[in-house]
Amino acid sequence: MKKVFIYFFAFIFICFILPAILTKRDINTSSGDTKNDSELVNNQEEVSKNNNYQYKNYANIKLLHKKTGEVEEVPIDTYLCNVVSAEMPADFEIEALKAQAVVARTYTLYKIKSKKHENSDICDDSTCCQAWITKEDRFARWEESKRESNWKKIEQCVNDTKGKVVTYNNEPINAFFHSNSGGKTEVPVNVWGGSNLPYLKSVETTGEEGYSQYDSEVILSRDELINKLKTKYEDIQIDFNNNEDIKIIEYTDSDRVKTVKFGNHEVSGTETRTLLGLKSTNFEIIKENEIIKFRVKGYGHGVGMSQTGSNTMAKEGKNYEDIIHHFYADVEIKDINSL
Repeated sequence: MKKVFIYFFAFIFICFILPAILTKRDINTSSGDTKNDSELVNNQEEVSKNNNYQYKNYANIKLLHKKTGEVEEVPIDTYLCNVVSAEMPADFEIEALKAQAVVARTYTLYKIKSKKHENSDICDDSTCCQAWITKEDRFARWEESKRESNWKKIEQCVNDTKGKVVTYNNEPINAFFHSNSGGKTEVPVNVWGGSNLPYLKSVETTGEEGYSQYDSEVILSRDELINKLKTKYEDIQIDFNNNEDIKIIEYTDSDRVKTVKFGNHEVSGTETRTLLGLKSTNFEIIKENEIIKFRVKGYGHGVGMSQTGSNTMAKEGKNYEDIIHHFYADVEIKDINSL
């Protein structure tokens, strides 16, 4: 009789209970797969949307190669991959690279509309427009093992932001950017004179200290300092025994040097930076015996988006839109086709 009960319960378990357990497990697994499939579909739809994006205008741009004088017509986003790879390290965070792509696209559109170049839209000279490098030259400077992955990462950031530009009053902004602000960005009037732009304000930037661009020094002998200043001020005279003859006499609101006294001349901070080869106008002067040391914070003019600052923000979980809204005041990120 005992065996009969055992066989009966074994029969019930095999025929009814076990299938129910397995069915429940399959349902749970299927439910999980459905969620993953849904995410996959959404990602595929986003990729498809970006791949199918059509520019109504500006699909192609005329790029002037300054060294050869050749004008090449290229798709705007192909051009932007070359720009982003030249302007920002590929090992930066995805959202920082996306911000760079949007800013570079905006700057390109701004240049096109300003019609600076007669027979082209923009040039490849960073002193005039923005940096640009061929894919081949970029690959040559990267480690071989990282070339393909770096390029795919940059292409992804450009493609994920297709058509996105930064606007103020429905017009593309003059989207300045620089390497490292040294803790605080600058306003345009203190760099180039003229008048300020409402969307380019001085903002604090945290987390830049860990980057190599943050600290630098230029050390000059007395003769070297005189000779560098003489390239602009031939009659320069400095009494090195007089502490008042080399002195910072004015700062900007962002704590950068506005004016320096060099003997018989007062020189602007931006001009001092150029003449002495300093990385920014955020510096202090230290006189030690026969040498003059310029201790510098930051790298670049300091206006607009700080690239290292944007990377820090990305590491903190901010997306490219957050980054752009931090560095450019009261702007909107719009589709280029809507302008």
